[in-house]
Amino acid sequence: MSILSDWDATHTAKFQKEVMTFGHGLAETGLFTDEALIQLLEKHPSHMLDVNSMGEKEHPKYPNRFRTGDFRNIPGEVLLNAAKAGRIFINVRNVMNIHDEYKAVLDKMYGEIAEKTGNKAHVAKGSILISSPISQTPYHFDKTEVVLWHIRGAKRIIVYPRTQKFIPDKAYESAVTNILDDDLPYDVSFDKEATIIDLEPGMGVTWPLNSPHRVDNSAFCVSVSTEYSTRASGMKNAAMITNATLRHKFGMDVSYEKDGEASRYIKSIFGRVLKKTGIAHKTVTKDMVTFTIDPKDPNFVVDVEPFERNF
Repeated sequence: MSILSDWDATHTAKFQKEVMTFGHGLAETGLFTDEALIQLLEKHPSHMLDVNSMGEKEHPKYPNRFRTGDFRNIPGEVLLNAAKAGRIFINVRNVMNIHDEYKAVLDKMYGEIAEKTGNKAHVAKGSILISSPISQTPYHFDKTEVVLWHIRGAKRIIVYPRTQKFIPDKAYESAVTNILDDDLPYDVSFDKEATIIDLEPGMGVTWPLNSPHRVDNSAFCVSVSTEYSTRASGMKNAAMITNATLRHKFGMDVSYEKDGEASRYIKSIFGRVLKKTGIAHKTVTKDMVTFTIDPKDPNFVVDVEPFERNF
C-alpha cells in the first residue's frame, strides 16, 4: 500500500519552500481507529504522553492558556472520550518511533517522500495528536521541519509569513532557549496576511521552516505530526542560541535577519559549543500540572492545586 496518494512534480517543487497540501492513506493502516488509539494510550510510556487543555476565556487563573493535566491511572478509553467531549488535547510523543507497527509506517512515509523528492530519507520523529472539537493550538512556530498528516475530523491551519512582524528574532531566541514554549506574540490583525487551509481526512500539509502558525478544530481530530532536522534548521537554531546568549549575558543588540551568511555560520558553530558547555542562555520554565482528568465532569477537566510534573 502506498502512503502518498497524489504527490506529483508540483509537490516536489514546493516541498520545504511553500505552504502546500497533499493526499495520503494513513487511515488505511488501521492504526488510528478508536480501538487502536485506546490500546496505544494504555501502553505508551507516561513520560512521553501529554494531556493538555486550553483554559477557558473566563477562567479566573488560566484564561486562554495551554495547561498540563494529570492523567495517571486513567484508562485509555476515558482519555479518548475526554478528547472527544471536553477541552482536551493529547500528544502521544514519538509514538511513530518507539512502537514497531507505527515505526514501519513512519519509515514508509518518509521513504516515499525521499523517492518523490530525490532526497535521502529524513530521520523523522512522529507523534499522534488527538484533540477535542473545540481544541485550539496557540500561535507558535516549530524549530524543525514539520509535516502534518491529518486523518480524522476537521481542522483549520492558519500559516503566517516568516518576516520580523510575525516571528521577530527576540521571540525566536526566547523559544529556542526554552524547551517547553514555542509560543509567539500574536495579534488578530496578523490574520489578514495568513494562508488558511481547511484540512479534511486524508490531507497532509507542510510549510517552510519556522513558519508561524496556529490551529483551530471544528470536530474531534486525529493527526500525525512528523518533524525532522536539516542542516539549515540545525545551523539556524545554533546561531539563535548564540544571539540569545550575546543579548542576555552581554547586552548586545544582535539580529539574525541582518547577519550575513559568514556571520550566521560562525554563530552556528559557536552556538553548538555554548550548548555543549552549558554556557548558553537558558529560559527555565517548570511544567506545572493544574488539572486532573475526571470523567464525572462534562469537560473531563477539574482544577487541582498546581504542582510540578513528575510523571
